[in-house]
Amino acid sequence: MAFVELDTDTLQDEISNNETVLVQYSAGWCGNCRIMKPKFKKFAQDHENVKFIVIDAEKNPDSRKLANVDNLPTFAAFKNGELVQQTQTNKTEVLKSFIDETTSN
Repeated sequence: MAFVELDTDTLQDEISNNETVLVQYSAGWCGNCRIMKPKFKKFAQDHENVKFIVIDAEKNPDSRKLANVDNLPTFAAFKNGELVQQTQTNKTEVLKSFIDETTSN
């Protein structure tokens, strides 16, 4: 479907308007977030029916609250407007498993 970086606190709209949304919560100072972002973007190419979004958790507090983010990077999966799963990781294989598991249903 798409890979998008949100500059505004509009994640709730994206979650409401798309069946499956995977989110990477990050921050500008977070080194692991910068490392994981291109990997997250690459996985987006393999899942055309899923919207992949990167959002700065510190600049967008309302979006951060949707997944109760307390560690970065956090990856969250939303289906039909609801948070279904999340993980905090800086490992590619963990991210791949998370994406495969949350998009297979």
